[in-house]
Amino acid sequence: MELHVIEPAGFRFDDRAMKRAALDYGPLGHMTRHADWEAFQRDRAPGRLVLFTTKGATPLQDFAFEADDVLLFGSEPTGAPDYVHAAADERVVIPLKAGARSLNLSVSAGIALFEALRKTGGLP
Repeated sequence: MELHVIEPAGFRFDDRAMKRAALDYGPLGHMTRHADWEAFQRDRAPGRLVLFTTKGATPLQDFAFEADDVLLFGSEPTGAPDYVHAAADERVVIPLKAGARSLNLSVSAGIALFEALRKTGGLP
């Protein structure tokens, strides 16, 4: 899977931090950094923009993924800005127990990616 990070990132993004976060998985993936939302939109691969949000309309278990979907996640403290919501083709929510606020970004991304790969036959 390719990872695209749209600046400004809400976390440290230097070589040392990325090596620590990637552990042994770094060489298995490809990462691209985009200066801003406009650069991401200009350079991104084709496919539906699927935004994961607590304001989502379709529960994860009911969403029909397509193989070329681009999964989008907002920042942990603030979520995705309004212009990202407006650009999204689909909005999906990961169901949580009543009263739970949200999941952290890495957990949400892992859940979403696994489910997308499972539903599209892309699991290794």
